[in-house]
Amino acid sequence: MNIGTIIRTVVLVFALLNQILVAFGKSPLPFDEVEVEQGVSAIITASAALWAWWKDNDVTKQAIERKKKVSL
Repeated sequence: MNIGTIIRTVVLVFALLNQILVAFGKSPLPFDEVEVEQGVSAIITASAALWAWWKDNDVTKQAIERKKKVSL
């Protein structure tokens, strides 16, 4: 699944949940634009940090074995 699919799905779920709350007379989800922007920014930052950590470190067993073979 690519990042575009994930983003579209999250936005769709958010919009549907908001619409259901409005239909039942409840107040919409209490997020303003600034909070949504901060949340998205935090998710992007955390994702980038995890990706950089994963790529720069040999985490899987296969990667550790390959590194041992290369360093010999």
